[in-house]
Amino acid sequence: MSDDRQRDRSGGEDAERLPLAMKIQKMTVPERIKLALTGSQEARTLLMQDPNRVVQLAVLENPKITSSEVVGFANSRNINDEALRKIAENREWFKLYPVRLALVKNPKTPVGIALKLIATLNPQDLKILAKSKSVSSVIVQAARRQLERGAR
Repeated sequence: MSDDRQRDRSGGEDAERLPLAMKIQKMTVPERIKLALTGSQEARTLLMQDPNRVVQLAVLENPKITSSEVVGFANSRNINDEALRKIAENREWFKLYPVRLALVKNPKTPVGIALKLIATLNPQDLKILAKSKSVSSVIVQAARRQLERGAR
């Protein structure tokens, strides 16, 4: 019997060939949380789309997470508002301008957090926000006020 037929019968290598997304779908919540805390960039990206907020929050605890991933997550419309709040509370990420901008632009970011961040944005981005239809009207008005303050 050839090696290929033996592998097919044993199922050992077939499980390894499954795409990561398929493996994640078959995992229980505790298994997904464990993967979120230790997984690769691909796993973190897939798990950040998980509907379970605990899994999303676990991804943000992963020590291997990069600032560019955080910017991507802050831009994501699929992210839970608690995860956005956690991103805003992290000092290392908060220092990064692209993270602050992404948080303000994301309509799921709690309004209180977005309002605090408006004062940290540059005039070009404030002009874009002042005309934006994708963010709350409160944010649009705050961006306009901040622009007026800067013009004086």
